[in-house]
Amino acid sequence: MRPEDTPPRPSAIAAVLPIEAAAAPPRAKASIAPEPFASRLAGREKRPLGDRFGLTNFGVNLTRLAPGAASALLHRHSRQDELVYILEGTPTLLVGTEEIVLRPGMCAGFPAGGVAHHLVNRSDADVVFLEIGDRAAGDEVSYPDDDLAAALAPDGTWRFTHKDGRPY
Repeated sequence: MRPEDTPPRPSAIAAVLPIEAAAAPPRAKASIAPEPFASRLAGREKRPLGDRFGLTNFGVNLTRLAPGAASALLHRHSRQDELVYILEGTPTLLVGTEEIVLRPGMCAGFPAGGVAHHLVNRSDADVVFLEIGDRAAGDEVSYPDDDLAAALAPDGTWRFTHKDGRPY
């Protein structure tokens, strides 16, 4: 969950009023990762539901993947736990060396420090799922297939570097 995508905290009453999840505004950009990585996430749309309600301990996104799109680059978090719950479609979960086709009603969880993972939509229809993750301070993200690393800075922004530490 990226703070720069977070709107101002809603009033106490507005924070609890229900909304249609699909009507929540999408993030302005598919990814804040540097190029050439950001363009690899074209076709992904995230609607930050947790931010809408002023949640600060964990985030929730309603995410839609067009055919051919990926949820993220293959990655693992050092401190953040993640969970996905499939609402529509049949994404392929790539986790470690395994590939598993998921269907609506299925979920998968990824503990901090666990195996690298991401979802890919190899079908000809959209995939819609909820993704839930905590907002652990000091989280770092490793990308085993790419020359990319990310660290959550104290100010809540993500810093991207090459694996050798050089900034992008």
